[in-house]
Amino acid sequence: MKNLTVAVDEDLYNRVRVRAAETQTTVSALVRGFLERLVEDELRYERLQREHGEAIDRIREEHPGFGASDRMVRDRVHERNTLR
Repeated sequence: MKNLTVAVDEDLYNRVRVRAAETQTTVSALVRGFLERLVEDELRYERLQREHGEAIDRIREEHPGFGASDRMVRDRVHERNTLR
């Protein structure tokens, strides 16, 4: 395991020590947990981006030539002219 030195102001350090004591853990464990969540969130974001791209590619494959400009106008979708 590697050691990491972080400089923080005294007020923050004291507040973190209190928080660690309240949760019966150490400052190191709190920082380690934060860094692990940071990396996991980043990996989750990258996975979601990849899955989004794959879904878009699949839609384009299954519906070639389809685009937003192919949409029907609002009145036509709701057949508003026939109600007037």
